[in-house]
Amino acid sequence: MSSTVTTATITSVTSVTSVAIAASLALVLIVALLLFLVQREILVASSGGRLAAWRKALDVAIVPLAMGFGLIVVVKVIETLGH
Repeated sequence: MSSTVTTATITSVTSVTSVAIAASLALVLIVALLLFLVQREILVASSGGRLAAWRKALDVAIVPLAMGFGLIVVVKVIETLGH
C-alpha cells in the first residue's frame, strides 16, 4: 500500500512541476518576444549603420520567439476547445 501512495504522490508532484515549468517558460518566451519587438521598433525609428546590424540581429531572435508564441497560442486554443 505504501508503494502505491508513494508512486501516486511522485506522479502528481511530477505532473504539477512539469506544468509549472512549462508555464514559466511560456511566460519567459512572451516577455522576451515583447522586449525584442519594442527594441526593434525603437531601432527602426533611429538611423545609423550600426543600428541596422542590430535590427537584423533582433530579427533573427524575433522569428523563433514568434514561432514559439504561435505554438503556445495553438496549444491554448486546443486545450480550451477540448474542455
